[in-house]
Amino acid sequence: MAAATLLLGGCKNSGGEKILPGVSGKAGEVAVVCSKTEWESEPGSTLRALLSDEMPYLPQVEPMYDLFNVPQQAFNKIFQVHRNIIVIDTDKKYSSAAMRIWSDVWARPQLVIEIDAPDAAQAAEIISQKGQKILSQLEITERSRVLANIKSYENTDLRATVNKIAGGSPYFPGGFTVKKKTDDFIWLSGETTYTIQSVLVWKYPYTSEADLSPGALAARRNAITKEHIPCTMEGSYMILNPDIFPGSSNFDYNGRSIVELRGLWEAYNDFMGGPFVSHSFLSPDRKEIVTLDGFVYAPRYDKRSYLRQVEACLYSFEWNNIPVTE
Repeated sequence: MAAATLLLGGCKNSGGEKILPGVSGKAGEVAVVCSKTEWESEPGSTLRALLSDEMPYLPQVEPMYDLFNVPQQAFNKIFQVHRNIIVIDTDKKYSSAAMRIWSDVWARPQLVIEIDAPDAAQAAEIISQKGQKILSQLEITERSRVLANIKSYENTDLRATVNKIAGGSPYFPGGFTVKKKTDDFIWLSGETTYTIQSVLVWKYPYTSEADLSPGALAARRNAITKEHIPCTMEGSYMILNPDIFPGSSNFDYNGRSIVELRGLWEAYNDFMGGPFVSHSFLSPDRKEIVTLDGFVYAPRYDKRSYLRQVEACLYSFEWNNIPVTE
């Protein structure tokens, strides 16, 4: 049942290219193809501990990914077109454990992760060893799907407007509109009856490395949202949750050194709240800090997918139309 044995199948067009259907399944779902024994023993439990762990900084408990088991004998054409598939194959024919990553095996755009091992214990061990790679590949693939959809239906006028303020811009989904704009700040939002997905962009002078510390970035965010993001009650405005300081991380992406904050916001003097994520980085001339901030308000719904969608917008940022590369 290993994925590699099926890579040569499928219809092809006149140019020799495989003709593949679109993927199925919900965002954040992963189909795990393995026997019931493997699912209920070490390989399955190790994979669940890795991928079904609680997603941090959400107002309620949600797993990072929703996993479901597909027994090998039931892995038919219905499941083969799922967006994310992990195939676990244990057999003594394998001399050692190995993990392989494939794209667009049975559908497009699809991620297939193949784990081969002589036995269940070694399958679980390689899942542990390659855990960060598995997580990273899922994140990149899910984000790429969101970005492809955003770019297909984007509002190009919004990108031009943000570019004038920040010297670059993310891509924005259709339906986003400008809520507020100044010379150094813009608030863009996509809203339905029960949900709000917003992206804030602001810039300010860079004076020293201390400006990019988590504490300084958190204080700047509170100042910006107090000035620009009112809530529903008179005198209310957005602030960071005072009891849970945001988590922070540093990474390089598409030529930028990014400081990420991830946490919870709430409304001062109001009953609102939700998750946010922000990316802060220096302008090319190192004279300014640019911050992209995505937040979600969806009191009736789970927040994971909504937050990942606005987070994908942040990753799509381009300086002077230089394309994003994963």
